[in-house]
Formats: sequence, structure tokens, C-alpha cells
Amino acid sequence: MNNLLLKSERGFATLIALLMVGMLTLLGIAALSTSDDEVNIAGNAYNEMRTFYAAEGGLEAAAAALQTEWDSTGVPPMLMPTETREINNCVVTYGTADNGPATQDVLSTGTLTGLHALVKSFTITSVAVSQNDHGKMELSQTFQTALVPLFQFAVFYENDLEIAPGPAMTLAGRVHSNGNLWLQAGTSLQMDSYVTSAGSIYHGRKGAGGVASGDVTVKDLSGADVSMKDGANWLDADDSYWYDSSVTRWQGMVQDSEHGQEALNVPLNASAGGDPHKLIDRGSGNPDSYEHHATLKFIDGQALQLVGGIWTDVTANMIADGVISFNANQFTDQRENAQVDVMELDVDLMYSQGYAPTSGVIYFADSTSDYPALRLRSGSQVDAGLTVASANPVYTLGNYNSVDKKPAAILADAVTFLSGSWDDSKSAMTKSDRIATNTTVNASYLTGNTETTDANYNGGFENLPRFLEEWSGRDFNWLGSAVCLWNSVQANGLWNGTYYSPPNRNWAYDPDLNDPNKLPPETPMIRVFQRIGWQQKYVGPAN
Repeated sequence: MNNLLLKSERGFATLIALLMVGMLTLLGIAALSTSDDEVNIAGNAYNEMRTFYAAEGGLEAAAAALQTEWDSTGVPPMLMPTETREINNCVVTYGTADNGPATQDVLSTGTLTGLHALVKSFTITSVAVSQNDHGKMELSQTFQTALVPLFQFAVFYENDLEIAPGPAMTLAGRVHSNGNLWLQAGTSLQMDSYVTSAGSIYHGRKGAGGVASGDVTVKDLSGADVSMKDGANWLDADDSYWYDSSVTRWQGMVQDSEHGQEALNVPLNASAGGDPHKLIDRGSGNPDSYEHHATLKFIDGQALQLVGGIWTDVTANMIADGVISFNANQFTDQRENAQVDVMELDVDLMYSQGYAPTSGVIYFADSTSDYPALRLRSGSQVDAGLTVASANPVYTLGNYNSVDKKPAAILADAVTFLSGSWDDSKSAMTKSDRIATNTTVNASYLTGNTETTDANYNGGFENLPRFLEEWSGRDFNWLGSAVCLWNSVQANGLWNGTYYSPPNRNWAYDPDLNDPNKLPPETPMIRVFQRIGWQQKYVGPAN
């Protein structure tokens, strides 16, 4: 009986063992099958990802070719970028479609959102087929090339921009620097639009001098003034958490290179060598010169007017009519420590005597004396849009374009605003002998400055427009756009506060400049190349 029971239990144990071996075998087979599936899935995902990046490479290759041509010539290529090449063990074919003629439009992406521009778009399609598994990926992307009027910025600098006002200052409009941006204030500085830098954004001063404690604020996306203060310190690019904190604080209204902000460049012919001063240099061998836009110009003491397509010497007539006069050592510019040799242009008489430029552009260049310059007087009313471009410094005397405002601009090596009470005979005296009166200028200006060093501050944006009088308690009312593209070549005297006192700066961006029809004649442009759309059109096996 016991033997029979023992034999029965042994048989049952064997059966259980066999069942366990069978179950483990099935589990092993399932595991191997799952591993094979996972390997296959991983391999498919790897091949798909490699094909995706190959197709992306095609988009980038076409975009780079398109942008290179655009940057070097200012026009799209005659032959759209199209090629077949091997990338990442995939055969990639990309092509570019021109989406039609350029149109005036409002930009809708990035920090340039809301600006008017002449826009042209292209669509690039890239197809990659894997040589491993014949998987296919098709991507497309749309690019915009845009010419944006430069005077749509309240403040635009090619180099480092420093803003450090003593009295309270409010800047309405966009502020941009292609270099670094340094911000501080004695009392307060308020900025109410995009603040961008292709370099870095800092609180404080670039060069010598202390750091002021006045508040610096920028409006966030909701329109609230938000300070750069960060507890007892200031939030800027020196902070390790700058990127995240700035995005949280201003929701994209403050951007520098850490956020991907790139330089915004004025298109220049290759012969300019990247020097924007070529815009105001003479036209000989210089296709970028504003001399080519002028229909009235003054070259080395000679007045020339374009009449019926022919340049006519009108020097004697303009002198006889009182429109222009030439005066050597007319007054002292104490910043430059120079006696200024002036060609005086009476703007009112220029119009009334029939010498107005038909293109709206005047050009001036003089190298016949030690310190030549152009001075604009009687310019309170500009009868039509007027742009004055000068290779030399320009001075305005009294109100300019203050009556029935028209689109107006001044492009010059340096721009100095003299009040209506300016007296040439007192120009070498102390500033207490040169008391300014309230003055209004409605004009955009494009000019130069000097470089801030460890020893010398260049005066910052608050002193970019130059002054030579005692302005304390007086108003300088300005409406327009302020642009600094170079270090001044002729007017390179160092800034200091001994020869003048600053005015009450009632400065504002002119919102009329947002209307393309109200820009000054031949307003300079910046060239922008940006992506506006991306699409994955197909993923799967090749047909």
C-alpha cells in the first residue's frame, strides 16, 4: 500500500516538473519573440529617425543656399536651390519653390511681429529615402525674406547700446542692439516694447563710472511694467538662470543671444566691406551711397541739381537767392574743439525758390576744409518728405519739421541740435552764455558715436543727439526713430558734460513710421530671413 502511494506521488511530481519545464520553455520563446520585436521596433525607429534627420539636412542645405544668395546680393537666386545628394546613408532630394512676387505685409512671428515689411516667401521640400530599409520621409518648410524699414525701431544700434539717463526716461517703441545692451537709470528707465540684443543684456554700465540705482522696467506681454530688479540684485545675462527667469518675467518681450536673437543687418554691397558708413560716403565706387538717391547735392562747395536727367550747376543761383551760404570758421563746436566751416542751407527758401529735390533726398559731402559741416536752418516746415544725407556732421538750428509734420530723416556722421536762441558769436564762451530755448525736432536720424572705453563713457543713447548749450530746465521735444550704425569718422571728439547741460528729454517714437506710406524718402532697410512654417508631409515605405 505504501509502495503504491509512493509510486503515485513520484509520477505526479514528474508530471508537475514536465509542466514547469514546458511553461518555462513557452515563456522563453515568448521572451525571445518579444526581444526580436523590440529589436525590430528599435531598428525601425532608428532608421526612421536617421531618415528624418537626412530630410532635415536637405531643408537646411537649401535654406543655407537661399540665405547666402539673399545676404550677398539682396535678391533671390536665379536658380532655386535643388539637388540630390546622399546624407546619413539616405538619398535626399530637395527643391525650392518661389511662392510669388514680394508683397507689403505685416510680420507675424518672432520679435519683429507687427512690423511692416516687403516680404517674399519660398517653400522648400525635402524627401529622404533610406538605403537600409527603403523608408521614406518628406518634410517641407516655408521661409520668408523680408526688407524691414529701419525707422520702425525707436532705437537701433549696430554696436553696443548703452542707456543710462539721469532724469526719468520713457522709451516707446522697439529697442535693439546688434551688440550688447547695457541698461541703468539715475531715476527710472521705462521701455514699453520689445527689447532685444544679438549679444547679451546687462544692468549697469559698460565702461567707467558707477552703477545707478534707478529702476529699469520693460513691459511684459500683458502690458505690465516689470522690473529688472531681482531682490537686492538685478536680473541680467550674468545670472545662470537668466534664460528661464527672463522668459517667465517678460514672456518673450526681452531677448538676447541666449534666446536665439540674431543680428539684424542693413544690406550692403560686397564692396562696402560690411561698413555701414558707406551709406553716407561719396558715391564714386560705392553703390550703397545715398548720393545715388539724391536729386540735389552739394559736393565740395558746388551745388548740383538734377534737371531733366542732367546734373546742372546751380551754385551761383542758390547763393544769389539766399538759399545757401558758405562761412569758414562760423562757430566753435566745443565737443570737437573745432572751428566749423559751415554750408548753411535755408530749407524754407529751398522750397520757395524751386530747388526742392524731386526724389526727396539731398546729399552733402565736403573735404575742402578742416572741419566742414552742413547746417539746416528755417526748417520748421518741410513741404514734402525730405531725407538729408551727409558724409560730414549736420547741425540743425531751431525747430525742424515742427509745423504740419512730414516724413523726414537726417543721415550724417554726427547730428547736433542747436536751439533757436543759438548765437554763433557766443559759441566759444562758457555754457552759461549759451542758454537754449525749447526746441522741437520731428525727424528720424541715423548717425554715429564714439566707443566707450574703460576711461571714457560715450554718453549713451541719451546723448546720441549732440548738444552744445545750457539746456537745464528747457525742453528738447523729439519725435522719430534713432539709429546708430557706426563710430563717427569726422566728429570723433569725446563726450563729456562740461560744454553743455542736458535738456528735459521729451522723446518718443513716431507711430506714423508704422505706416509704410509715411516713411522718409529712401528709408534704409534691414534684411531678415526667417522660418515661418514646418510640416511633416509623409512617413512610411518608399513607393
